[in-house]
Amino acid sequence: MAEYIKSKKGGLIAIVIRKKEKPKGVSFFTPLNFSQQVGLLKHKKGGMVKPHVHKLIERKVAVTQEVLHVRYGKIAVYLYDNSKKFIGTRFLTKGDTIILASAGHGIKVLRNSLILEVKQGPYLGKDDKRYIGR
Repeated sequence: MAEYIKSKKGGLIAIVIRKKEKPKGVSFFTPLNFSQQVGLLKHKKGGMVKPHVHKLIERKVAVTQEVLHVRYGKIAVYLYDNSKKFIGTRFLTKGDTIILASAGHGIKVLRNSLILEVKQGPYLGKDDKRYIGR
């Protein structure tokens, strides 16, 4: 079962999907209104997804959401609420995924790691982030 991490005010901060997650068919973890849609797609041999293209739809994105998938290694993900208050740490290892939905986060690499990151672009460099603390 995925872990949904919320702030004291109820806002969704992150979703942790462990390697051992066993979906039944197509299973999405993110709410429909998220700008990142993340799910697991379990198909049987011979199954097909009809060829398709996505319609050009202009979308407004106000919050950058990130998805981190640990290919190998181990990381600690530090989570913060919208007022920059520390709320907890989650440790991820090979095969684990976290959706960083809102608020703040930091990462410490605990073992040599390869991490796949997906987020909205374009990336604005130094203008894209506001640092917490020190």
